[in-house]
Amino acid sequence: MKLEMHEPFTTLWAGKDPFAEVERLQGKVYRELEGRRTLRTEVDGRGYFVKIHRGIGWGEIFKNLLSAKLPVLGAGQEQRALERLHQAGVATMTSVAYGERGSDPANQHSFIVTEELAPTTDLEQLSLNWREQPPEPRFKRALIAEVAKMVGTMHRAGVNHRDCYICHFLLHTDRAPTADDLRLSVIDLHRAQTRAATPKRWRDKDLAALYFSALDIGLTERDKLRFLRGYFGKPLRDILRDEAPLLAWMERKAAKLYDRKQRYGDLL
Repeated sequence: MKLEMHEPFTTLWAGKDPFAEVERLQGKVYRELEGRRTLRTEVDGRGYFVKIHRGIGWGEIFKNLLSAKLPVLGAGQEQRALERLHQAGVATMTSVAYGERGSDPANQHSFIVTEELAPTTDLEQLSLNWREQPPEPRFKRALIAEVAKMVGTMHRAGVNHRDCYICHFLLHTDRAPTADDLRLSVIDLHRAQTRAATPKRWRDKDLAALYFSALDIGLTERDKLRFLRGYFGKPLRDILRDEAPLLAWMERKAAKLYDRKQRYGDLL
């Protein structure tokens, strides 16, 4: 069994079974799937997000593997990703309670509780009207630079997101963000993978997902080049030469995802 507790849950659950107590938490439920529940709760006036994993069974695990999907087996994936990102200096959520018990991965009971990041708005919402009402150019360039820096640092730290869309980057709004003063945090890391180094295949999948999610917000070719320069941290001439296969693949992959979205609805 693994258990890591911080306030206020150290005191709230003192002398109790945390795995039973986390199931009793009440609040707004954001997602209820077989084997996983996500909700927002409040303790002493502060907001927290709770993700509970109850195991998905061997049948579902094999189903995922046969369809070339990696199943999410528990809260440990997100806990490890958060720890690595904090070590790397990438702004993200803070875990205040984490537990995992059971050696059978198909029936493991686990949970993670993170502090709510508020007030914030995600970049998808922020950019909804950018085509009709473009943002101030310096502000847009600052956002692109910060996202590029965060994703590049995340990948160099050995973490790939697997849901790397602009809706999973939060802009903090506790003070009015400007080009010279903005803060972003990356969230929703329950599918993330953590290794000594991020494999190129998974790095590329994150980049394609991010590009796809930004296709409709009115980015220019210069904006895309700014992102690449910030992500790779080297001259554009070298990037366009060395990463030509990746850039061509990203265009194809993003176009394929976009076509699926148009036919079947929102993929995010």
